[in-house]
Amino acid sequence: MTKYFKIKFKFKVMKLIKMLSRFFRYLMMFIILISVQITSAKTSPGENLPEDQGKVFRAGAAMSNITPPLGVGIVGGWGTPSATHIHDELHARCLVLDDSETKLVFIIVDNLGLSREVIDQAKGLITNETEIPASNVLISAIHTHSGPRAEGDYQKFLVRRMADVVRIALNNLEPANIGWGVGSVPDHVFVRRWVMKPGTDLPDPFGGQDRVKMNPGHNNPGLLKPAAEPDTDVSFISVKSKDGRPIALLGNYSLHYVGGVPSGHISADYFAVFADRIQELLKADRQDPPFVGMMSNGTSGDVNNINYAGEPERNPPYAKMRRVAEDVAREVFRVHNQIEFHDWVPLKAACEELTLNVRKPDQKMIANAQDVLKRPDDVKTNRPHEKVYAERITRLLEWPDQIDIVLQTFGIGDLGIATTPFETFSDTGLEIKAKSPFKTTFTIELANGYYGYLPTPEQHELGGYETWMGTSRVEKDASVKVVAKLLSMFSSIK
Repeated sequence: MTKYFKIKFKFKVMKLIKMLSRFFRYLMMFIILISVQITSAKTSPGENLPEDQGKVFRAGAAMSNITPPLGVGIVGGWGTPSATHIHDELHARCLVLDDSETKLVFIIVDNLGLSREVIDQAKGLITNETEIPASNVLISAIHTHSGPRAEGDYQKFLVRRMADVVRIALNNLEPANIGWGVGSVPDHVFVRRWVMKPGTDLPDPFGGQDRVKMNPGHNNPGLLKPAAEPDTDVSFISVKSKDGRPIALLGNYSLHYVGGVPSGHISADYFAVFADRIQELLKADRQDPPFVGMMSNGTSGDVNNINYAGEPERNPPYAKMRRVAEDVAREVFRVHNQIEFHDWVPLKAACEELTLNVRKPDQKMIANAQDVLKRPDDVKTNRPHEKVYAERITRLLEWPDQIDIVLQTFGIGDLGIATTPFETFSDTGLEIKAKSPFKTTFTIELANGYYGYLPTPEQHELGGYETWMGTSRVEKDASVKVVAKLLSMFSSIK
């Protein structure tokens, strides 16, 4: 009997387990059905959706060759030598981002600086051919001192190629992930403006005296201290395909340029070397579509890569720019391995004009300029570039009393990007970063126009090349107005 009851009990337990198993299976099916109904109700028309619900983030990139023919004039120095050799090709490099509602376009051009006229022509073509509004198209120059001026036939060619590169990048759009980061490379950025010791003779071209000297030379006994602090950050945006293939990387570093280029050579300076090296580090060679590396210029109007507090260097042509590019690319690569990539982020843009007063010479300066221009060339004085600046301030008389500059801000998730159409001082870039409502911020200078240098009011008081009328063309408190406008624009897209 005991054995019988044991078997019967075991049978009942097994039956109970089967019933419980069936119950839990039906329960799970019921839960899944309810979840599907709830999800369906949440995504029905008229209800609020998560910002990225049903949206796809895409990115595309491309390059256009914009190398001029040999024989063109090379600008950036005090003369205009003819191009006799092409060391590396010049390009317009483009990155397009698309969050399914808004497209943002970056075009980084291997040129000293592009006038608003040239940029407006390119934006007009881009808008007509792609329907992307001009406010969402950012065009900036890298500030190479080894390229041609955008004028005449070359201007027409350049405008066409800038519009073409956007269409090619649009053709390359694909679902993508995006991330960004910030590293630091302090070894190659130094403020080139030095406050000199009291009593140092620092004549300007107009009959006055400066307190600051640009590029004062090594071992100069008059050196007191740099006039500001550089921005040592290297910021970047990276996009990759859903399967992890690198699409493009856009960097930003506040270094004027490197140079070390023989006379007559065409080159995109360290900007192009960085683009090539980051491609190699990311193992993105020989892809289809090709990977596009890009480097934009930050706020580097008073910064170069020469440490006047140290000993002078002797480098073969191109050696220093390769070293700079290597260090910057390696830092970007290091940080790149740590950043978070996002499936989707919102894209926003603001674009506004700001009216600024143009600096004009007074009657005393005009009279002095006229005397200088009448003087024979073999008559020398201790005033630097007197005739050059006599011509420049005379031309300023032909300028309107006010100009309207274009300022632009982009929002990419919690990354903010500002632009200025000037060679902007490091103090201004650091102020924008400190006051920006975005978690991460950087500024691309020489964007949407080119109007010379933008010293701060404090730097104007010190004088020096970058503050001279003709080098700096707008009112002395222009930087204050630019920063205020950009911060307001940031707030409008945050």
